Amino acid sequence: AAMSRKGRKLLVDSLTRSAKHFNQSEVECLVNLFDTLVARAKSHFAGAGFDRTVFRDTLHSAFGMTDDVVLDRVFSIFDRDNNGCISVVEWVEGLAVLLRGTLEEKIKYCFAIYDLNGDGYISREEMFQMLKNSLLIQPADEEPDEGIKDLVEIALKKMDYDHDGKLSFADFEEAVRDEKLLLEAFGPCLPDIK
Repeated sequence: AAMSRKGRKLLVDSLTRSAKHFNQSEVECLVNLFDTLVARAKSHFAGAGFDRTVFRDTLHSAFGMTDDVVLDRVFSIFDRDNNGCISVVEWVEGLAVLLRGTLEEKIKYCFAIYDLNGDGYISREEMFQMLKNSLLIQPADEEPDEGIKDLVEIALKKMDYDHDGKLSFADFEEAVRDEKLLLEAFGPCLPDIK
């Protein structure tokens, strides 16, 4: 649905304020890209947004993200109203965190990705699931799952500050603040720096 020039300017101004990591011309570019993706989608959302398939294809081609579990989790985080469609606001504000978020925003984002069932904890099973998908090659002489179980135990030893056998947001945040490399401990869910 074509938007009037004035309506578009109001949208861009509003998004420039809400997605505070982008300037006005960057927001305009992202809105234009959004329109292109919506046109390509030809979906039943009638110009309001695009679906999971278009979103996944876009993240794959733009950022090389390939892990199905991660892509589905990223979609869920972007799709804040949970209607199966990424709106222009969800698109721009989601990309603001994904591409330019503060450490605090990225900690919340990564934690939400890894908390597969949304219960506020990253359990052993969730760690196992994420690591199983993100590891490419297993040593031939070892049962593949054993190596992953060992990694889960190492992660818990390093990150489970309250020793309850699972990672709360507080555990995850403290671990990442101590060692920034742990931000993506359970699989790549942020684009490369480039």
